[in-house]
Amino acid sequence: MDLFRFSPRLRSDSMSSSASQGSRSKVLLRQRLSQLLTCIEDMSSDDEASEEVSRTLDEAFQLCGSSIPTDAFRLHMMTWNVATAEPLEDVTSLLQLDVQRPTDLYVIGLQEVNATPVRFISDMLMEDSWSHVFMNTLAPRGFVKVTSIRMQGLLLLVFAKQIHLPYIRNIQTTYTRTGIFGYWGNKGGVTVRFSFYGHMVCFLNCHLAAHMNYALQRVDEIEYILETQEFDIADTPHVRDHKLVFWFGDLNFRIADHGLHFLRSSINKERLHLLWDKDQLTMMKKKEPFLQEFQEGPLNFKPTYKFARNSETYDTSGKKRKPAWTDRILWRIKPKIQTSEDDDEKASTSTDDELDEYPLLVTQDKYTSDMSFGVSDHKPVIATFSLELRKCFDTPLVHVSPLGVWSADQDVLLNYTIQEDFMSSTWDWIGLYKVGFKSVFDYETFFWVREKELPEINEVIQLSVDKDKVPLLCGHYVLGYYSTNMQSIVGLSADFQILESKRAVMEGLVPENINGLNE
Repeated sequence: MDLFRFSPRLRSDSMSSSASQGSRSKVLLRQRLSQLLTCIEDMSSDDEASEEVSRTLDEAFQLCGSSIPTDAFRLHMMTWNVATAEPLEDVTSLLQLDVQRPTDLYVIGLQEVNATPVRFISDMLMEDSWSHVFMNTLAPRGFVKVTSIRMQGLLLLVFAKQIHLPYIRNIQTTYTRTGIFGYWGNKGGVTVRFSFYGHMVCFLNCHLAAHMNYALQRVDEIEYILETQEFDIADTPHVRDHKLVFWFGDLNFRIADHGLHFLRSSINKERLHLLWDKDQLTMMKKKEPFLQEFQEGPLNFKPTYKFARNSETYDTSGKKRKPAWTDRILWRIKPKIQTSEDDDEKASTSTDDELDEYPLLVTQDKYTSDMSFGVSDHKPVIATFSLELRKCFDTPLVHVSPLGVWSADQDVLLNYTIQEDFMSSTWDWIGLYKVGFKSVFDYETFFWVREKELPEINEVIQLSVDKDKVPLLCGHYVLGYYSTNMQSIVGLSADFQILESKRAVMEGLVPENINGLNE
């Protein structure tokens, strides 16, 4: 039984964690009307009053009729402690590829990925097996791995639709160890941050201290992670400086006080609400102000730990661990900063006389778990969100395109143009990607940008590419300009075709009658 469908969707926005755009406008309208009454009372001249009343009414009615244009994007998030299990052959249902509306971003956080010394070294040289499965599943559907970060068993992956790549900028990753007094990475957090159409977002995947009695230590660990992780970005040097933060993972909070029999009885009878008040994270949020800034959907799914493997039965071993909602997904909208007359800053909602020029509205559409996956003693937790935002920009930093016909029978040409000022570098490069590429570094070949000097804005630069770097076989490709400083693709060409070359026939790669070459 899917209890989630009976729950209201949760919404939050960058103007207030509880008010929608419509209610915000009503607040401002009430303020304008209040000003109108004040004007009528204070003005001594009928002409002055008439003019002021007219101006204030005009502002009020403009406010009522105005709307800020926004675009909607869908985010699919998943957290799963895989308990060193090997990846599944089919993760389609885990990603809900066939049952939900088209998604723009996938963010996947795993804990306890197999990290034995030999395996970990192997994964450092090549992509780990879990990453391979997700890339092989998502790439044919047009998703590209934007970035990833691994710290022993903690893994965080970010995928985006190819169309969004030029608008995901300033990608940075970091990690924090909290295991064995901060020297061991079996516990801690891995983080990815980037700008999405100009909005600063951050994803933090954590695996915190285990066991019932360590709730305070878990709070200390997440507070330490939030305070100490740093990024080389001037306006968002720390996690909580970002406009939108997602905190998720195996947070290991347990259900306190209740006995095992009561827990299992409440779960079996689908009376989960009886357990919410004793959920340690819920309890800690009432005491810790920094935790209160994070929002979470209702826990209308069964506790996701601890299960007998390959079953939907809770732990029956000698330890008989109590079921718990250890695996969670929360989010935080950055509170507005209001400066008082004495320049003391405090967190608050936006001031009444100011609308956010670039609003960001977050709506949680689903928060659930999938009990069908049994390779681990944890069940995966899934959340989907709608992100409604006004784009801060919608033009790629670089325009790149092929020139003329491309084949390996001759040298070929391409153009690129810097359209806006950014920290370009002579270490930037242009990758040639086959359509359906899996990651930023899954290129067929690449070409360095002009070496001697950085280009001017709107300067058209032409590069000649040696025919030996062009694929011999025909296929559909795109060119992507990679910024070394931003660690992202900041310009992407339209799809184009590379023709079969005569050399491919000569080298026996294709039959001789392909493209009529034997005629």
